[in-house]
Amino acid sequence: MTRKRRRMLALGLGLAALGAAAALALSALNDTLVFFYSPSEIEAKSLAPGQTIRIGGLVEEGSVAMTGDGSVRFRVTDLKTALPVTYRGVLPDLFREGQGVVAQGTLGPDGAFAASEVLAKHDEAYMPPEVAEALKKSGRWREGAEVQ
Repeated sequence: MTRKRRRMLALGLGLAALGAAAALALSALNDTLVFFYSPSEIEAKSLAPGQTIRIGGLVEEGSVAMTGDGSVRFRVTDLKTALPVTYRGVLPDLFREGQGVVAQGTLGPDGAFAASEVLAKHDEAYMPPEVAEALKKSGRWREGAEVQ
């Protein structure tokens, strides 16, 4: 084998190894990605039950209820569609009806969302950019609300 062929073979093997490493990295990244959806987007898409996702919107007025087993049930709305959520754990201090919320968890086969984490906005002016965008798309954006 000539020197030029050995060099080309080494270059080809190096590029193949680099491609394989990139494919593995992308595969690992896809396993850790968590996508954000509004209730209207969840209704429009057919998401696989058990897939970890984030939902965001406003806590629907009059929907928060404590259950006997220590869980809390509420509905997240983008003022167009509402999604029932169940969460077992301590809610953030700023969690309340009519306020912005982002929840991470899984969608059940019955269409209810089982949250593993609930995040409330950190001050009166904050709304997650994704939630604000979903509210704008639904035509229910409150003017004067600030996105940070």
